[in-house]
Amino acid sequence: MNPFRTLTARARALADEAGSATAEYVVATMAAVGFAGLLVVILKGDEVRSMLTDLVHRALTVGS
Repeated sequence: MNPFRTLTARARALADEAGSATAEYVVATMAAVGFAGLLVVILKGDEVRSMLTDLVHRALTVGS
């Protein structure tokens, strides 16, 4: 068994997966952007805005 051939085969196997981590980061980033966009759409609604405003107002009101 030639150690050089074994090392070369391992190096080729690693080189084939060189971009896989980058692709995973791209997928995760796109999912986060999509989720953020969905939150923006939801939070722009009048009903949600009034609920959040009421929640903050009740949290900051002392003794009422």
